[in-house]
Amino acid sequence: MREDVVSLLWEGLRQTLYMVAWSSVFALLLGTLLGITLVVTDKGGILAAPGVNKVISTAINGVRSIPFIILIVLLLPLSRLIVGTTLGPTAAIVSLSIGAAPFLGRIIENALREVGDGKIEAAKSVGAGPFTIILQVLIPEALPALVRGMTIAVISITEFTAVAGAIGAGGLGSLAIRFGYQRFRTDILLGTVLLIILIVQILQWSGDYIARSIDRRRFKNG
Repeated sequence: MREDVVSLLWEGLRQTLYMVAWSSVFALLLGTLLGITLVVTDKGGILAAPGVNKVISTAINGVRSIPFIILIVLLLPLSRLIVGTTLGPTAAIVSLSIGAAPFLGRIIENALREVGDGKIEAAKSVGAGPFTIILQVLIPEALPALVRGMTIAVISITEFTAVAGAIGAGGLGSLAIRFGYQRFRTDILLGTVLLIILIVQILQWSGDYIARSIDRRRFKNG
C-alpha cells in the first residue's frame, strides 16, 4: 500500500474516531436523560407525568422517523450556530449526537423497564426517594442491558459518520466516497471498509466483554 494511501486512511480514521468519541458522549448524556425520563414519567412511574411522557415520546418518534441524511441537512443551521460552520468533523458532531440520542433513549428505556417492580417497591418501602431509586436501583439493576444497548448505539453512530461523510463531514465515509468511489481508487475504498469493520468489531467485543464482566461479578456477589 502506497504511502499516500496510508496517510489518507490515517487521517480519515482519526476524524472518524474523533466524531464517534464526542458524538457518543453527547448522545449518551442526552439519550440517558430521555430514557430515564420516559420510564419515571410513565403512568405508574415513580414521577408519573403522562402528559410529559407523551410529549417526549412523540418527539423521539418524530426524530427517529427522519432518515439520517435528511436530518443532517435539517440540522445544518444548528451546526453553524453552535460551531460556526457546516463542514468538517466538529460540525457533524451536532447532527450525530441529536440523531443518535432518540435511538439511544429508546434502548435505555427498554433496558430500565426490565427491572422488576418488586425491587422498586422494596426501595420505596424503606423510604427511598425518586433519585435514589434511579441511581441505586434502576441503573445498577439494568447495567448489563444498558452496556449492550449503548454498544449498539455507538456502533450506529460509527455507521452514521459514513453517511455524514457524504455532505462534507470528513472521516472514512468521506474518504470512501471522494477518493474510493469518485476517483475509482479500489485500494482506498477497500481500506476504508476494512477500517470501519475493525472499529465495529472492537466496539462490539468491548461492549460484550464489559457486560459479561458485570454479569459474572453480580453472579459471584449473589
